[in-house]
Amino acid sequence: MANILIIDDSPTDVHVFTTTLERAGHRVDAVDNAEDGIERVRATRPDIVIMDVIMRGMNGFQATRILTRDPATASVPIVIITTKSMETDREWGKRQGARAFITKPVNDKELLACIEELLPKAA
Repeated sequence: MANILIIDDSPTDVHVFTTTLERAGHRVDAVDNAEDGIERVRATRPDIVIMDVIMRGMNGFQATRILTRDPATASVPIVIITTKSMETDREWGKRQGARAFITKPVNDKELLACIEELLPKAA
């Protein structure tokens, strides 16, 4: 079981991801903007972060860069989940420090497989 933080401003996406992850036995917390997400990661040190890209205020690429460059949070794996589907978006996300990149709409099996793959690295 992992503690997973979702940073996404879409209530629908948060609900879908939460339902999928909780059914798989994970504990889920969520915030709706990058600034609060950064603070929550620093305060709670989740096992994995699911990060949207397009949000009001700071975007998910910026938040990923901040979290992965901070020694206190750099070990927390970030999975970017976004509608941005171009290869350049994928590469940019990885350059910011994301460990995985999934394009919306998300397949439940793909999400769970990604989480399971990252868990050993999160410990």
